[in-house]
Amino acid sequence: MFDKLEDIERRWRQAGLRLYEPEVINDNELYTKLLKDQRELTPIAEKYQEYKTAKAHFEEAQLILDEETDRELRDMAKEQLEESKKTMESCFEELKILLIPKDPDDDRSVIMEIRSGTGGEEAALFASDLYRMYSMYADSKGWKIEIIYSNPTELGGYKEISFSVEGEGVFGRLRFESGTHRVQRVPTTDSQGKIQTSAVTVAVLPEAENVEVEIDPKDLQIDTFRSSGAGGQHINKTSSAIRITHIPTGMVVECQDERSQYKNKDKAMKVLRSRLYEQKQRAADESRAADRKAQVGSGDRSERIRTYNFPQGRVTDHRIGLTLYKIDSVINGGIDELIEPLRAHDQAEKLRGEEN
Repeated sequence: MFDKLEDIERRWRQAGLRLYEPEVINDNELYTKLLKDQRELTPIAEKYQEYKTAKAHFEEAQLILDEETDRELRDMAKEQLEESKKTMESCFEELKILLIPKDPDDDRSVIMEIRSGTGGEEAALFASDLYRMYSMYADSKGWKIEIIYSNPTELGGYKEISFSVEGEGVFGRLRFESGTHRVQRVPTTDSQGKIQTSAVTVAVLPEAENVEVEIDPKDLQIDTFRSSGAGGQHINKTSSAIRITHIPTGMVVECQDERSQYKNKDKAMKVLRSRLYEQKQRAADESRAADRKAQVGSGDRSERIRTYNFPQGRVTDHRIGLTLYKIDSVINGGIDELIEPLRAHDQAEKLRGEEN
């Protein structure tokens, strides 16, 4: 482990120095690569430096205790020894987690798909709430959101909405949102004030590059139709909306957000590639049973992952048994308090898998 840490620190220093070399500054691709390498290595290198500083203080205190007879100096050395030991132990545990191999998909942008399930109009309204929640969260992270397809209802909900989220480390944070989200509240349409339970499914797909998923044009059936809004009214009178059917898998993707048929086709192909890539990754994961155990949930849409109970102001994540009485904060985009514990649990499980 320490040989690996020494190597990482050396590479981190080298990357930092090379960023100031004229030939690197003038080569945009190389500069971007070195900057990315340095950014990824910085948390490990800095934590390792903290460990080494604590170790030096520990050895210094040990030397004083071995050679000094002065009581005051010895008391100070004992205090430093204890403090340094705690820091070393803490850094060591953090370094073990930092050295866990990173999921190569974590830095990708994503396609998110939200679909209303049981609960009719109330489920559609909650799908809209979730879209707003993720939009506000993305905004707080400086990420960009773009709607790909939406099927709105007359009351302002969504039967279905899909959108891209672009930015740094998006999949690494949003990957835990895949699954069934359950809501318990009194619908605005219910005059009797009864609490209703509805469900919405969320899928988070890492965005795939063209080179990673090859799609034979012969496998595609492409249909055009008129874009329509809530209640069936037409948004425009041209057949600019696109429906793509991937014949081998039966996957169907629609996009009608843009007025340009070409742009809609481009967005629909992006979604199709991401779905096929996710299917490919899922098959690979399922063939590695040990790795599957190191994941927080399977990401399957049928898996109930979270309940939002509005009367009690409570949000519960069923995968790790976490309950927060902060539903207003969560529904307004403050989901880091849910995501961070899930990430920590995932890292702990992966670390356990590495040690076994």
